[in-house]
Amino acid sequence: ERNIEVPESQWLVLLTLVFRQVCEAARQTWKPFHEGETKRNQLSIWKIIIWRTSFLHSQREAEKLHNISSFSSLSPVEQMSSVVAPTKESNAMGPKEMELILVKEQNGVQFTNSTLINPAQASIETEERETWSKKIDFLLSVIGFAVDLANVWRFPYLCYKNGGGAFLVPYLFFMVIAGMPLFYMELALGQFNREGAAGVWKICPILKGVGFTVILISLYVGFFYNVIIAWALHYFFSSFTMDLPWIHCNNTWNSLNCSDTRFSNSSDSFDINDTYKTTPAAEYFERGVLHLHQSKGIDDLGLPRWQLTSCLVVVIVLLYFSLWKGVKTSGKVVWITATMPYVVLTALLLRGVTLPGAIDGIKAYLSVDFYRLCEASVWIDAATQICFSLGVGFGVLIAFSSYNKFTNNCYRDAIITTSVNSLTSFFSGFVIFSFLGYMSQKHNVPIGDVAKDGPGLIFIIYPEAIATLPLSSAWAVVFFIMLLTLGIDSAMGGMESVITGLIDEFKFLHRHRELFTLFIVLSTFLTSLFCVTNGGIYVFTLLDHFAAGTSILFGVLIEAIGVAWFYGVGQFSDDIKQMIGRRPGLYWRLCWKFVSPCFLLFVVVVSIVTFRPPNYGTYIFPDWANVVGWIIATSSMAMVPIYATYKFCSLPGSFREKLAYAITPEKEHGLVENGEVRQFTVSKYCLGGEFFNLGQWQKFHCLLTLNMY
Repeated sequence: ERNIEVPESQWLVLLTLVFRQVCEAARQTWKPFHEGETKRNQLSIWKIIIWRTSFLHSQREAEKLHNISSFSSLSPVEQMSSVVAPTKESNAMGPKEMELILVKEQNGVQFTNSTLINPAQASIETEERETWSKKIDFLLSVIGFAVDLANVWRFPYLCYKNGGGAFLVPYLFFMVIAGMPLFYMELALGQFNREGAAGVWKICPILKGVGFTVILISLYVGFFYNVIIAWALHYFFSSFTMDLPWIHCNNTWNSLNCSDTRFSNSSDSFDINDTYKTTPAAEYFERGVLHLHQSKGIDDLGLPRWQLTSCLVVVIVLLYFSLWKGVKTSGKVVWITATMPYVVLTALLLRGVTLPGAIDGIKAYLSVDFYRLCEASVWIDAATQICFSLGVGFGVLIAFSSYNKFTNNCYRDAIITTSVNSLTSFFSGFVIFSFLGYMSQKHNVPIGDVAKDGPGLIFIIYPEAIATLPLSSAWAVVFFIMLLTLGIDSAMGGMESVITGLIDEFKFLHRHRELFTLFIVLSTFLTSLFCVTNGGIYVFTLLDHFAAGTSILFGVLIEAIGVAWFYGVGQFSDDIKQMIGRRPGLYWRLCWKFVSPCFLLFVVVVSIVTFRPPNYGTYIFPDWANVVGWIIATSSMAMVPIYATYKFCSLPGSFREKLAYAITPEKEHGLVENGEVRQFTVSKYCLGGEFFNLGQWQKFHCLLTLNMY
């Protein structure tokens, strides 16, 4: 029951020592059965099943084990009658069964047979489960998903609004105590179980509903997130002109309120929906692209606009051919989509810092006001930003990591990707505020009049700034390429979460991945058509407000409780040790057990208490629309109690037995049948073993769990 670490080359020696102790215990156990017996050839067979990650890495190591000739104090081996089964060296992931037969005679214990066995279920899964072609494919996919449009339009504005550089204090604090631990937990959970968001809950069957919750949320997000990419694509095509269409007020879509001059409002920030004066960029977005002026509200949507529908078709086709073959294709696409934003951001920064007023904008971005840390809203903004910016709770991290090799260092991956995500958010702030400072000086207005977050920043404010530069069309093309790549890989992650989660749960879909992927993307496309109508922005706003707000926080909370309290931090740490060779430190275990669940509970409560109905500019949604929004939010959260009720009722036995089966990992259900919910140590297994009378033979089964490195 000790934790012993030895070099890889010495693991056979350790195995020998373990056998020596086990066989000595066996001799004492069998002693009462053989005292006084004089029959010769009285034998007992002891079968030991040894589980080890990548137990035998090659046929050569298997032969080494097979050729062990003696166990010190035990009698010599008389006969080696069997042949060690060969092993696969390639992508053999997960546990292997090593079956060794020890025959007990009156004169000692003989080692007579060894066979390497792949359990039927595990072997099938190992053969079918594909893996990333390269480790960098996985890292780029995770970074590409986590680094999305919100890193550009959300974090810089929050930093400016909440005390500048002082905002980094609560942001980094919550990143360390909650963001990184939850990110690490999801990567390890998916990699060890090699299943999607629903399948991983074989560790606690009653909570599988949380897997369906995150799958449903990812599907809902896809309904409106793809529309943002379609908007960016529309702007991209519109940029191939000598004069950008959002420069002047002499276009067919412009109203009488359009003005080329920006007016300062000393009493309030500039409102892009101002009734009296609007900029050409604002009118291009709302009237030229969305055609919002042709809709009276969410109850007057109209037909889909053919321009946006065409762009949406292109986005769906790109997503399909990026995902249809699984990670083999998506892993190659992210080489472009995950790296291009950094090239473009760097180019924009180099151009931005040369503009007049850029330094003032950067100073406004970084100005430190530590007194703002006394305000609860600053900490709440930091907490919610951490939850949403890292992408935990969407099932994407679980899906991506499930295609890793079993021994991949997911701890290192978690540190790298979370750090890159945060640094990207911080870096993008310099890019955004260098241009906002330029806009502020050019129009002689306070920077607060041009500093916005959300789609208005990247589709109104930033295009307006780019339009004033020399070679504005070229810079616009570059900027919208960045938006397209930022959006595509995040959309790919959400789709992969849905596809992987469902095909792992319903195995027959594995054989039809291409058709099932087509079904998912077409379903997403048909629903997204509501968002490209004249009043589509209202549907977009409603989905954005309800689809992944409180519901995603609730899902992550249940996920953290399920892993830390139902499955157990100790068992989860053992799983990680099997993969990377060492248990997580005390810090990580404390965060998983106490800090992260408390943090998530706090954020969930705050999101409910501070809830405000959605609005778009001056438009207030009717009551029925808010009811529909809450139905969308609760439909995903309801998966947890609905599935728990179904699972509990479908299990056999009494109430106590049902509960035991429901909270015990599926691989340990055999223990429940013996009246035990969970067993961890070798001694418990051996003491609880049974002798099965087979004529003159007696077979003793012992499950011995070893971690040898």
